[in-house]
Amino acid sequence: MKAPRLASVAARPAAVETPFDPAALPSPASADRWSWLQRLRDGGQSLEPWIAAIEAGRLAPEPDLLEVLADQLDAATVVRLLRWWRAQLQGGLLQSPGHLALPQQIGRLRDHAVAAELRRCLDGQLDPSVRAMLLPLLGHQRCGIDFPLLRRCALKPAPGLVRRAALEGLCLGLNAWPLDELRPTLIELAGDLDPVLAAAAVDALARLPEGRTSLWKLRAKSLDDGVAARLDRRLRGLQACPLLLLVHGRSQGLIPEDLQALAAELQQRRGAPVLLKALSESRPLLLPPLPQPLWLVPLLLLPGDHVRHDLPRLRRELRTQTGLRVLPFLGAWPAWQIALAAELGALADAATGAGRVPAPPLLLHHPLEGPLAHRYLEHLQRRLGCRCLAAPYSSADPEDPALASDGPVLPLALAANRLTERLEPRLGRAQAAPLLQRPRLRQLLLEHLVALP
Repeated sequence: MKAPRLASVAARPAAVETPFDPAALPSPASADRWSWLQRLRDGGQSLEPWIAAIEAGRLAPEPDLLEVLADQLDAATVVRLLRWWRAQLQGGLLQSPGHLALPQQIGRLRDHAVAAELRRCLDGQLDPSVRAMLLPLLGHQRCGIDFPLLRRCALKPAPGLVRRAALEGLCLGLNAWPLDELRPTLIELAGDLDPVLAAAAVDALARLPEGRTSLWKLRAKSLDDGVAARLDRRLRGLQACPLLLLVHGRSQGLIPEDLQALAAELQQRRGAPVLLKALSESRPLLLPPLPQPLWLVPLLLLPGDHVRHDLPRLRRELRTQTGLRVLPFLGAWPAWQIALAAELGALADAATGAGRVPAPPLLLHHPLEGPLAHRYLEHLQRRLGCRCLAAPYSSADPEDPALASDGPVLPLALAANRLTERLEPRLGRAQAAPLLQRPRLRQLLLEHLVALP
C-alpha cells in the first residue's frame, strides 16, 4: 500500500507595502492616490520629508494633500510653509489657483508666530483676490494689534471683495477688538452703499454686548431697504431688558400722568416691562419674576438726598432679588445737559425776539446741601449758561422778588409738582411747564431709554 501523497501548499508571498516616500505619491489623476493620502492621514509618519519636498519643489502642494497635512502641522511648520508660499508668490512661481490658496488651508492654526507670518504675507502690493483670502485668516488669529489694519481695509475705498474680507476678519475676531472703536466702525459700515457689506455689519453689531443699543442708533441712518429690513429682524430678535424708572413722585406715592405716559410708551416700543417706583411711596417694592437683568434708571435731576442715600439703599435691596444694572441719575447725563442748554437757549431766543435783551436764564431747583451739590450747581451754571435758584417745591412763592427777572425761567421738575403749579399763574402755562411736557427733552429721554439693551 502506497503512503498517501501530501498535498502541496503553494507558498504565498507576504504583501509588500510600498515605501512611504513623497516622491512616490501618485498623481491627482491616479486612483491609487486616495489610499496613499489615507495612510498619511492615519498618522505615525514623519511629516518632515513631505514638508521638505514641497519646499524643494519636488512635491506640488495640491489641495487634497494640504487637507491631510493641515490637521497634523504645528505652528513652526505652518510658518515654514507660509514663508515658502510667500517667496513663491513674490517670484511668480505658484503653479495653479490651488497652490495659491495654500494659506487658506493651513493658516487657521491660532498662534502668534502664524499671525506674524500672515502679516508679512499681507505686506506689499497684492492681487485683490489674494488680499481677500488673507484678511479673514488674520482676523481668525484674534490678535488685538491687527484691528487697525482690518478696520482700515474695511473702511477705505477698495475692491468690494477686499472690504468684505476685512469685515469677515473683524467678525471672526469679534471679541478681541476694542469695543469703543469696533462699535463706531460697524455702525459706519452698516450705512455703506455696498448692501452685502452693510448687512454683515448689522449682523456683527447684533452679536456685540448690548448690541441692541447699537442697532437702535442705526434707525436714524438712511439704509438700503434690504439692510433696513435686516435691522428690524435683528432688533426683534434681541429681547429688551425690563426697566425700573425711579422717580420722585408726589405725596402718598402718586405718580404724575406725564411719567405714567412715558412708561407706557417705553413699554410699547421696547416690548419689555417698564416699572415705576416713586420715592415718596413708603411701601417696599415687590418685583414680578423677570426673565432678564433689570435696568434701574434714576430719573432724578440733582445729586440730593435721593441720589446720595435712597438710590444706594434701593440698589442694595434689588440686588438680592434680581440681576441689576444701574444708570447714573438723569441730571448727570451729558446728553441731557446739552438738551437742557438747548431748551434754555430757545427760551432766551424767544425773549430776545419779543424786543428786549433778556437776563441770563433762571433755572429753579429744589434746595441742595453739601459740597457735592454746590459743585454740581456750579458745573450746571457753566454748562447751561444760566443762573440757578433754589425754590422749594412745597413753598415756592411766585411773588418772590428773586423771580422778578427779565430772563426766561425754567423749573427743574421732570413732571408736574407744586412748584410748577404755583408758577403757572405768574409765568403762564408754557413757561411753567415741567420738562416732560417740553418736546425736545421728552424726545431725548425717550430715545435714550428705548435704546437701552
